[in-house]
Amino acid sequence: MIALRHIATPALLAVLSGCGGAGDIAASGALARGIATSGNVSGSFSAPSQKGTLQIPFRLLRPKGVGPFPAIVIMHDCSGLGPRASGSPLRWARKLLADGYVIIIPDSFTPRGFPEGVCTNNRSRAASPFVRSGDALSALAHLRTLSYVDPAHIGLMGGSHGGSTTLAAMADARAGFAAAIAFYPNCGVTYGQWRVTRKIESERLILDFTGAYKPATPLLILIGEKDDWTPAAYCQELADAAKGAGYPVSIKVYPGALHAFDSYSKVTYNPERSNINKPDGRGATTGGDPIAWADAEQQVAAFFRTHLKDGT
Repeated sequence: MIALRHIATPALLAVLSGCGGAGDIAASGALARGIATSGNVSGSFSAPSQKGTLQIPFRLLRPKGVGPFPAIVIMHDCSGLGPRASGSPLRWARKLLADGYVIIIPDSFTPRGFPEGVCTNNRSRAASPFVRSGDALSALAHLRTLSYVDPAHIGLMGGSHGGSTTLAAMADARAGFAAAIAFYPNCGVTYGQWRVTRKIESERLILDFTGAYKPATPLLILIGEKDDWTPAAYCQELADAAKGAGYPVSIKVYPGALHAFDSYSKVTYNPERSNINKPDGRGATTGGDPIAWADAEQQVAAFFRTHLKDGT
């Protein structure tokens, strides 16, 4: 069952401004009128859960016009969409909406009891990327019911936890996304036929990789060279193995960039962040990189234009 309501409200203005919450946001009358007539809604859809199904809240942004438009599912990072949200999904939503895409942003954490996110919570398996891949597939199914969405041209993207969710979803044989982009995902875990074993020797984390990651449609990974939360080297291994096996995976590694390079954040090391890619399981660095971010915007625009628009 899908519940919907129109939201020409401050909450939607927050989405378009890139803010995490409604806050004190000023908008021109023209912008407000544009929102009111463009058919943006919030609501919920059903997704699989251990107890059957779960209602997943979402925000949906729709360009003006009758469509059908290509669409993109954006999966949020470990901070979620609540009071501690990074704002990254909303910044990307604003840009992609302006490029003519319908955008849906599911909230995977609040209905599962993690409204403040899971960045420092290493006991959050109930909202793991593998669980959330079901949310992504359910969002895809919901978009395909909308008359103004082109059902054959729906993409997927996410960063960090959402990037890992993207990898998990694209490894699913049922995935029907036309293309996907994963920002700084954790490539050091098993996804489908991409097998990873881990061990710690002399306080060093050692990973062994076998098999190949096998998405049915094109995948682009964007990641920083100096990422100490989701190391770029692991994603390079995944991409090389996938390409070697004939699967459409590409990667761009940004020199010197950290985790969350597509942000305004100052470089910050937080020792409390859950990090399975460190022997003690804690600590990670984040920080924006304007050069990498600007290039990523071009990469995203070109990739989705090629796979969601060209030839339609």
